[in-house]
Amino acid sequence: MASIPRDPMPDATLPLWLRGYDYAGQRFEHFQTSVFRTRLLLRPVLVVRGREAARMFYRPGRFTRVGAMPATAQTLLQDRGSVQTLSGAAHWHRKQLFLTLLDEPGRRRLVELMDESWQQRIGQWQRQQRVVLHDEVQGMLLRAACHWCGIEVTGDEAEKLTRACAAMIHGAGSVGPEQWRAQWLRQGAEHWARRQIRQFRRQWGGPVPDSLPQGTPLARLATHRDLNGELLSETVAGVELLNLLRPVVAVARFVVFAALALAAWPEQRRALRGGEEGARERFVQEVRRYYPFFPLIGGRVRQRFHWRGQAFEPGAWVVLDLYGSNHDPELWERPEQFCPERFRHWQDDGFSLIPQGGGGVEQGHRCPGETLTLELLGAAVDWLVGGMEYVLPEQDLSVSLRRMPALPASGLVLSEVRARRFGGECPARPESPSCPRPPWRG
Repeated sequence: MASIPRDPMPDATLPLWLRGYDYAGQRFEHFQTSVFRTRLLLRPVLVVRGREAARMFYRPGRFTRVGAMPATAQTLLQDRGSVQTLSGAAHWHRKQLFLTLLDEPGRRRLVELMDESWQQRIGQWQRQQRVVLHDEVQGMLLRAACHWCGIEVTGDEAEKLTRACAAMIHGAGSVGPEQWRAQWLRQGAEHWARRQIRQFRRQWGGPVPDSLPQGTPLARLATHRDLNGELLSETVAGVELLNLLRPVVAVARFVVFAALALAAWPEQRRALRGGEEGARERFVQEVRRYYPFFPLIGGRVRQRFHWRGQAFEPGAWVVLDLYGSNHDPELWERPEQFCPERFRHWQDDGFSLIPQGGGGVEQGHRCPGETLTLELLGAAVDWLVGGMEYVLPEQDLSVSLRRMPALPASGLVLSEVRARRFGGECPARPESPSCPRPPWRG
């Protein structure tokens, strides 16, 4: 691999932690390439970005996720025995369960539940002086996801579970006390999830009855059998239950970034209110491309292969820069500009827009909830643009790319919230002086 440049730093763990999302991009620019070698956690790794790198990385069967990310991040975001830690036939078999749960009727039902939750909460927001959008949307999504799964959570239980899911997401890129707190809250959430599986199995004690048409997501997890015909253990079934809930809660970050984009570029709000066909979809895709979500994803080579004239041996560690690929100037014209119009004639090839992974959903490791994310985010944009009025008071809207995962410092505070009828006239409001274009963009 002599033709691939090597980062002269003896280990890049500290620079990655200090620079965050921009670390790999700075090195790509320095080396004038889309691939370089370095060391992370004292282990050799190849860092790549771009369409061809994603095509190489997401070829079915080529990589395993086992041993490809720090253990602390894995236990927060997936944990042992989850679908993402499986390979080959076992992975495809388990993933089919998730694809079935997230089919079109399942997604539609979850979006409806989020709409209902938003409708209920907006009445309370109108009586509050300030609302932290990120906190509120996380709670709404958690309650909607639990209801969709067949679990009713209210009051303290819902708040504790929301805090746990939020900590898993926020703590995945941290070290020290924040990481320890997230791990502790994760353990509590796993106890709760195992209890849901156990109670369901005790209640039914056999095949899922016809009164549950094919079963709720909880029923399907509790009765799912592996390739050997064995029920999943309570531990693994509980982990997979959290793997349904936590990613739904994570969509709150995209919702906040959508609200930030509407504030930074007021013309986007006007365009969305104009009702042009496809405008919302283009806006949603650009939010996912432009704003920082999951920074990197790693894989360990399973089978020897060649790429760019180089041999990749089993066990080799490769990291794909997701954020960098979404800002790759070879793929995106003026990538540092927020421009939904770039998606007007865009055709998805599975390897250029990869905020939630690339490749095919059926045969690869691409997130099975990506379509659901688009639909939930689209519904939230409808609320932000057509279902409510609000003011952004003075606050810190900066987004530090050093923090992984990233979020506006304030969580995006709203005030003077009031509901409005979709499609109705909107009283004119002055644009808030506290809503500049994202500070990290200049």
